Amino acid sequence: MTVLLFMYSLVGGLIIKIPDLDRLHQTLRNLFFHVPLWFAMIFVMLLSFIFSIRYLRSGGRGNDLWAVEAVNVGLLFGTLGFLTGSLWGNYAWGDISAWLINEPRSLAAIIAILFYVAYLILRSSIDEDQKRARVAAVYNIFAFALYLLFIIVIPRMVSSLHPGVGGNPGFNVYDSDNSLKIVLYPAWLSFTLLAFWLTHLRVRMRRLEDSNYDTI
Repeated sequence: MTVLLFMYSLVGGLIIKIPDLDRLHQTLRNLFFHVPLWFAMIFVMLLSFIFSIRYLRSGGRGNDLWAVEAVNVGLLFGTLGFLTGSLWGNYAWGDISAWLINEPRSLAAIIAILFYVAYLILRSSIDEDQKRARVAAVYNIFAFALYLLFIIVIPRMVSSLHPGVGGNPGFNVYDSDNSLKIVLYPAWLSFTLLAFWLTHLRVRMRRLEDSNYDTI
């Protein structure tokens, strides 16, 4: 199912008829990739947050494993989301070095990603397994709260170049026949399922490497 949804999103994003908006034109197709990548990141970071809480409540190295692997996958999707957004913004708004400094949402996204880079650095700095898992779980809970603050709350409090933020109309105002949603919604689902599958795959691989991890 995940593969079929992903292929539908990929092909649909390339061939669907889209509104010819000023400055964006065919780059609007990036909507079907850039936005779902960030939604997938939010999902796996939420997953990591949940497993960190589970670890603090009941322990279990499996919970810690899910937490860290969800972050690893989330950083992959977040980085891809930022890169696709940067390329899009470079076309729509001008030279990246000029707009990045003045674009609050992009700066907030960088900071949000760095929260989780710091999470991985923190883990690598602690040798003892239980202490590492416990400290990382506590940090992860606060990191997720700050992550939501920086990617959802703060960007909506300031003016921004992004559509749908700071008074700019969202793409839905141009989608009178809902043609964009026909591809966008399946893309959200397919990228989210792909992120979960990759996380689960990494967890299984780590368990094969280390038989000490418990099953959950």
